[in-house]
Amino acid sequence: MKRATLMFSLALAAGLTAQGASAQTLKTVKDRGMLSCGVTQGLPGFSAPDDKGNWVGFDVDLCRGIAAAIFNDATKVKYVPLSAKDRFTALQSGEIDVLSRNTTWTLSRDASLGVNFAGINYYDGQGFLVRKSLKVNSALELNSASICLQTGTTNEQNVADYFKGNNMKYEVIAFSTADETIKAYESGRCDVFTADISQLYAERLKLTVPADHAVLPEVISKEPLGPLVRHGDDQWLDVVRWTLFAMINAEELGITQKNVDEQAKSDKPELKRIFGTDGNLGETLGLTKDWFARIIRATGNYGEVFDRNVGAGSKLGISRGLNQLWNKGGIQYAPPIR
Repeated sequence: MKRATLMFSLALAAGLTAQGASAQTLKTVKDRGMLSCGVTQGLPGFSAPDDKGNWVGFDVDLCRGIAAAIFNDATKVKYVPLSAKDRFTALQSGEIDVLSRNTTWTLSRDASLGVNFAGINYYDGQGFLVRKSLKVNSALELNSASICLQTGTTNEQNVADYFKGNNMKYEVIAFSTADETIKAYESGRCDVFTADISQLYAERLKLTVPADHAVLPEVISKEPLGPLVRHGDDQWLDVVRWTLFAMINAEELGITQKNVDEQAKSDKPELKRIFGTDGNLGETLGLTKDWFARIIRATGNYGEVFDRNVGAGSKLGISRGLNQLWNKGGIQYAPPIR
């Protein structure tokens, strides 16, 4: 009995030691004084430099929120542009601390790449972009079409499944970057450009006459997109995950970038917990008591981030759709902060 107790104690101690040894990312980021964030090589609305060279977008704002939670300064981020092919290697090698780059959560990626998805910040699906001059109204009319797509994505398998499932022929023309793919489509090397629908709206803006091209109505896959971190550091996973959840909860609670400081003075028990005037939830994450306010002050809530970058207040004009909050007809939902 004593031997069993001793072995259990040794195993527990070893587990705690391993956990402590692996939970280094937050400390590394603090010591460096900068968050390293992997983003796209330029996808309007999601992550791209503006006319002043500053990175902006839906995925960029998550990185800004993480930096704000840690440093109380959303500018302390180094953005690392990555291709679809190189994004996972950059995370695995430690070149970046978090990947915030329209990446689909799948079983194979979750189980074999040594990464953890921290949540879903955008519910998407794959679709097709065509020239209006083709007079195609449905993906079911694309038999024998040539299709441009980017390698290193889930797009190729989804296209194969869709066309084979509908007994249609097709030809794939693949490229290593999104820019190469959209340029090939515009030059006429293929009939169709396929990608996540959010990306189709973004890439369409790069075309000479965007209005000459239409996104077909079919959605042929589930593409839950979200940020990733490396396996083995649960503390860092929690920091990234709860930064996203803070934004979603803020929208549900009506907390905005403009009213966050006023809301922080509330006597409501729920808000006192969230803002750290009662309890120490932020400190359990390795952050400060005011971590939540820091995030919303820097980025606004999830709805504000969506509308500003890809929604009604942006050039993309994408409908909230499934990304509307769960209590407003969508499926976007975050666990409570308590």
